[in-house]
Amino acid sequence: MHKTIDYYFAPQSPWTYLGHTRFAAIAAAAGATVRVRPIDMGSVFPVSGGLPLGKRAPQRQAYRLLELARFSKHLGLPLNPKPKFFPVAGDDAARLIIAVDMHDGTEAAMRISAAVFAAVWVQERNIGDPNLLEALVAECGLPAKRAEQSQSQAVQERYEAYTQEAIDIQVFGAPSYVIDGEIFWGQDRLDFVERALRA
Repeated sequence: MHKTIDYYFAPQSPWTYLGHTRFAAIAAAAGATVRVRPIDMGSVFPVSGGLPLGKRAPQRQAYRLLELARFSKHLGLPLNPKPKFFPVAGDDAARLIIAVDMHDGTEAAMRISAAVFAAVWVQERNIGDPNLLEALVAECGLPAKRAEQSQSQAVQERYEAYTQEAIDIQVFGAPSYVIDGEIFWGQDRLDFVERALRA
């Protein structure tokens, strides 16, 4: 049976970056449809009990850095655990991804998402800078007008709708992969995602 995966994430999430390529490969191998859903974790956290990184206990912050290094090594993916431009607002990047999805489709949205993740966690680039987002559009071979279109009311409404949708189905962290109403939270749950797609 054909499966659909709702892919909820924040553009500035290191865990989404670490899982993105593997997730895309798993979905493609299963012939699954991916629905790209960038969300505003700043709106999700107050509802779900989550805390922004800077407000978490010191031992949680320290362990996060340890886990990022572990997964980076394990997956063979470059990652700077303390990038120059982080924390960074992800709203403009999220809207850009949505605009690309609306106009160019899922494959292009997945491609620009990967570029955004790498910009933060590998390349020391500022995704909060509109000029950088325009550069990423060009680097991904997409029409330059996507950056302007990302500021449209239609895109903003969709961003808000995805965020509310995530809250309504009880998503509380990024990335979250949802299959038939079942939430798989975190790139370290991708083995379970793969099994669910095979079921």
